[in-house]
Parts: sequence; structure tokens; C-alpha cells
Amino acid sequence: MVDVVREVDVVGVRVEMPSNSPIVLLREAAGERYLPIWIGAVEATAIAFAQQGVTPPRPLTHDLMKDLLEATGNALEEVRIVEVRDGVFFALLVLASGVEVSARPSDSIALALRTGSRIVCADEVLDEAGLAVPAEQEDEVEKFREFLDHVTPEDFESD
Repeated sequence: MVDVVREVDVVGVRVEMPSNSPIVLLREAAGERYLPIWIGAVEATAIAFAQQGVTPPRPLTHDLMKDLLEATGNALEEVRIVEVRDGVFFALLVLASGVEVSARPSDSIALALRTGSRIVCADEVLDEAGLAVPAEQEDEVEKFREFLDHVTPEDFESD
């Protein structure tokens, strides 16, 4: 069981070069640690859509999940990133009913952004996979944020 969790914010998604692999970057809300998680292109697009407020003409999978939760009256309380094992991250969707569903962090984050649910991360995960960025290095993070302001979901489409 996860003892201590820290709330995290979604900084955004980007494509890591030269591997051309999308990552989602989370930041400890009350701290200086960042957590990069490599994700798939589809999930990167879903997260970017949610952050940019893009509403597709037909619901995407994460929109469907949100609609199902709303239709059944079982809201998503929070997303917990609970473990990292051999470089693979694990998350739980915690529903209002108390039910916990295992899920990939990328899908969980995309759903949390659509529902306005909080995202927390186990302290052990941040200790193991997080990167501390002291205040004097925040300018690099600011450059990343500027990049995120100009990236489009089309940037994640594979050729």
C-alpha cells in the first residue's frame, strides 16, 4: 500500500529527441521534483487535447470513459501513480465508490484532465524516478513551458 503521496501537476507533453518518443512531464505541486513518463503517441495526443481544451467531433476513448463515469454516477476521485518497476509506471483510478482500478498513468492522466480530478504520486516513485530541479534551473523548465504553449496535437502523429 502507498503510504505517502504528493500531489502533482501536469506540465505537459513533448516529443523527446532523438528517439521521437512522447513524454508527459509531471511536477510536484509543493516541491521541486519533476517526473517524466514515456507514453504512447495516442495518449500524448489525448493529454494535449485535454490541456488545450480541444473537443473532438466524436468522443475519444478518454472522453467515453469520462461519459461512462458520469452516466453511472461514479466519479473519478483521484489518480494515483503508485509504482515504477523496471521503468514501467503503474497507476490506480480511485472512484467515488471506493473501487480502485489499475490503469496506465498515461490513460489515467488523460482521464484526470477531462474530469478535473487530482493526480497524486507515491513519494517512493518520486524518490526513484523524479528529477529535482532547483529554482536556479527553472529557466529551462520555463523554456519547456513555452514549447508546450506552441505544440499542437499534430506534432505527435507518426509518419
